[in-house]
Amino acid sequence: MSEQNKSSELRACHADITTLAVDAVVNAARRSLLGGGGVDGAIHGAAGPELLNECRTLGGCEIGEARITKGYNLPAPFVIHTVGPIWRGGSENESEHLENCYRNSLALALENGVSTIAFPGISTGVFGFPVLKAARIAVSTVKAVVEENPNSFSEIIFCCFSIDDLRVYNHLLDTAGEFE
Repeated sequence: MSEQNKSSELRACHADITTLAVDAVVNAARRSLLGGGGVDGAIHGAAGPELLNECRTLGGCEIGEARITKGYNLPAPFVIHTVGPIWRGGSENESEHLENCYRNSLALALENGVSTIAFPGISTGVFGFPVLKAARIAVSTVKAVVEENPNSFSEIIFCCFSIDDLRVYNHLLDTAGEFE
C-alpha cells in the first residue's frame, strides 16, 4: 500500500538526450522515421544503424502519432518516435497535434512498461514552434497524463537543448504553468 501514493517526478535538465539512462527517450522525428537533423539525427547516430533498419519496417508515422523501437546503442532500451507539427502561426491545429505527441508517446510508454522517460522540446527546433507555447503544452499535457495514470511513471524529464529553454521549463514546473 505504500506504493499507492508514489508520485511521478517531473523535472527539466540541460543535457544530450542520447546520454540519459532512462527507460525511453523520445525522438522528435520526421514522418519517414528515417533520421534527419537535430534530435532525430543525434538519436539515430548514437543508436547505430540497427535503429534505422528497424524504423524502415514501421512505414512512417503521421503528425501527433508515435512509434516505439529498441534503443540499440543508447543507454535507453527504447526510443519512442513522435512527429511534431511544423509551426505555421497556430492556425493549423499545431497545439492539438503537439499535445497528441506527448499523449501518444506516454501511451506507448505505459503499454511497454516504461517508468522513466525523457522528452526533447518537440517541434521547437527547425519546426519553429515557439518554445514557451510548446513548453506550456508539454508540461500541462504530461501533468494531465500523470494524473490520469497515478503510480505509472517514476520520472519524466524535459531534456533541454539550451539554457534558455531549461529556464522556461523550470519556471513552468515550479509555478504550475504560469510565466510572466
